[in-house]
Amino acid sequence: MGKSSLEKELTERQLDRIIEMAWEDRTPFEAIEFQFGLPEKEVIKLMRGNLKASSFKRWRKRVNSGVSQKHLKKRNPEISRFKCSRQKAISGNKISKR
Repeated sequence: MGKSSLEKELTERQLDRIIEMAWEDRTPFEAIEFQFGLPEKEVIKLMRGNLKASSFKRWRKRVNSGVSQKHLKKRNPEISRFKCSRQKAISGNKISKR
């Protein structure tokens, strides 16, 4: 399966960070799109292409189960931010945690 044009433009470090953010239950898809310009559909393609099939299936099941907070619309309304209150402000910098 070929890589998408967006995926080809990403550095290995950016790719690792996107995968890490996608795995984090409390990081919504909107935060990934804000920081990297990748909409949910592209994140799903990226995860499918970079994880083992079993890992991808486990991730998709978790994202869609309600345990994860990946979708802002399904989120508890009391959660009003992308980040921990003790974390530095999200700057839009492509790699903010390294």
